[in-house]
Amino acid sequence: MKQQFLMTACALAAALALGDSALAQSAPAPVAAASQAPSTDATLEKIVIAGKRANRVSKGATGLPMDVKDTPQTISSIDREDMTNFGLTGSNDALGLATGINVEQYETNRATFNARGFDIQLTQVDGLGMTNSWGTVVGREDTFLFDRIELIRGANGLLTGVGNSSGTINYIRKRPKNEDGGEVSFSLGSYGLKRAAVDYNKVLTQDGKWAGRFVAVTEDKDSYQRGLKDKRSTLYGVVDGQIGDHGVLTLGITAVDSKQDSPTWGSLTLLRADGTQGDFPVGSSTSQDWTYWNTKSYNAFAEYTHQLSKDWEAKVTYNYRHSNEATKLFYAFSNSGVLNNDNTGLVGWPYRSLGATDNNVLDANLNGKFSAFGREHTLLVGLSQSREKTAVDTFEALNHMMDPLPAFPYGGNVYTEPDWGPRAPSTRGSQTLTRFYAASRLALTDALHAVVGVNAVKLARDGASIYGNAATNKVYPDTKETSPYVGLTYDFTPDIMGYVSYSNIFQNQDQTDIKGEYLDPMKGVNTEVGVKAEWMNKALLTTFAVFSAKQQGLATYAGKISAPGTSIDGQDYYVGQDVKSKGWEVEATGRITKDVKATVGYTHLMLTGPDGKDTYVWIPRDTLNFRVDTRVPALPALRLGVGGRWQSETNATNGTHQGAFMTANAFASYELTPAATLRLNVNNVFDRKYVRGLAYGATYGAPRTFAVSLDYKI
Repeated sequence: MKQQFLMTACALAAALALGDSALAQSAPAPVAAASQAPSTDATLEKIVIAGKRANRVSKGATGLPMDVKDTPQTISSIDREDMTNFGLTGSNDALGLATGINVEQYETNRATFNARGFDIQLTQVDGLGMTNSWGTVVGREDTFLFDRIELIRGANGLLTGVGNSSGTINYIRKRPKNEDGGEVSFSLGSYGLKRAAVDYNKVLTQDGKWAGRFVAVTEDKDSYQRGLKDKRSTLYGVVDGQIGDHGVLTLGITAVDSKQDSPTWGSLTLLRADGTQGDFPVGSSTSQDWTYWNTKSYNAFAEYTHQLSKDWEAKVTYNYRHSNEATKLFYAFSNSGVLNNDNTGLVGWPYRSLGATDNNVLDANLNGKFSAFGREHTLLVGLSQSREKTAVDTFEALNHMMDPLPAFPYGGNVYTEPDWGPRAPSTRGSQTLTRFYAASRLALTDALHAVVGVNAVKLARDGASIYGNAATNKVYPDTKETSPYVGLTYDFTPDIMGYVSYSNIFQNQDQTDIKGEYLDPMKGVNTEVGVKAEWMNKALLTTFAVFSAKQQGLATYAGKISAPGTSIDGQDYYVGQDVKSKGWEVEATGRITKDVKATVGYTHLMLTGPDGKDTYVWIPRDTLNFRVDTRVPALPALRLGVGGRWQSETNATNGTHQGAFMTANAFASYELTPAATLRLNVNNVFDRKYVRGLAYGATYGAPRTFAVSLDYKI
């Protein structure tokens, strides 16, 4: 009896350590902790078994704890092991190796992500989050904070009620574990890279009920781009433990301080008046030495889970995020849209601002199992509210506005910093999203299951988005929408499952029309049919999916407003268009043998506009992503790996072209001792030169770089 009690407590601790979505399906109810931490070998072996397939359990697509194989939607993930081995310290680099995801890094500090032809406008942490303004993400997340990154492709109506038919990025935080210990890591690399990180877990009470985890990262580096310097410090602390016999409380906070000198703001102008495309050094930059983009953010969360009975639990989560931005930026552009044939023709636009964003998310839900018609089913019911406020103040450039620039590429000291006027309010905006959601997995037969759900939302907003134009309409009618989700899965065998799913979703839009008024919300519809299979005793998972998506009223750039004497003169304007996407994806991920781990994914895509012709030509129609690593049998301490991405040709709307290309990254790691591992990472092994970020212009990707790291377990 005592041994069974200890096993239950340890399995619970293992589930807590693996995060919100891991092992949620199989985790036992919270129970009183044992009087002392278990230490027998037999107990430890069973903990390993309990966590064996944690990376295959997710709430990411439906909100229900389901095995990835049983979810009627495509889900990919990048786990902690891959992020470490391939040196993926930044979230944008990690996402660049993910199946079906395209990273449009159009500036040094801003990027958008797209999947299935549309911008991903929803980023979550542990399943909670708000939409990204314009789909744009400032900076990057440090991956050392997370156990894994989940990528759910297709409309995600059950979890949020807002978004589009592209997908959702979900970061799964590290959580406390049931044992003391951790690791430190040190890295040196190209362009002066210096990085240090520590991750330490501590059991805080003798009875094992409470534990805490501390993560700290600092990184300082220059860049291949002229003048660019990045410095970032990140702190994360989390503690969790039992409240009584049936409750678990988790408290955490993250603080990030990021400083970037000489960032680019806007993209390169590559086309010349004679129709040729410039071929400049990869380090070319439009920035000036006096520019910077500094951000600070604080993210605190509290989570309480209460076991109501053997099969039912209630959960309340609150998340608060505050961020500040301070900028001095420089935008170089051509009034004609092209360079002169001698590479002149650019003029400058200095900009200075202070901005702040506050985001509050409160979510409460009830989930569990119930019996009906002789079978067991699962149900999730919840209510949430998200509030966001943004404010931006600017400083007018009193002189040196639109001064001409010398021939490109130029240096970082060719444009004088202007005198700045007093701080003045620029844009203000807010939005409140309230939603009721419900989802259920119904066992219709032993082999046939249905996933059904609904998301009813009310969106109230006013003012301007942080990156949008100042619209002429400042007050909006509340938007009320209901999004259904229906999925069917059928187990042909215990290892092979077929599925079909349908969902729709809507998204408020920050773009304005020719009158300077915000466009109506966009509506998205997503249909998917696929087959998932597990092989080699569930070590390898394969997925094949055919999908079709439609975005109705999607904001599409149409030109600049000509309204002399008004506040909207010269602003960009957009029109709502219907865009269709269809294609197929295939992915295989897991272990081929005990020592060989692999992920290979291919996506084929077709995108058409309202006229039935190709549209959004900056999105590659075919992409291949791969990661493979293996331990060398003749030298077990050595592990080798290669990962990369191939994509078909792309074009910008202004005519900039990038042919099909592939980039490859490689690593070699050697276990010096059971505690110490030395690793060499080489990115862009073949030093491929390519243009990226064509959605909003163009920048050059990074050339070949090196990094050497030492990881040590403590």
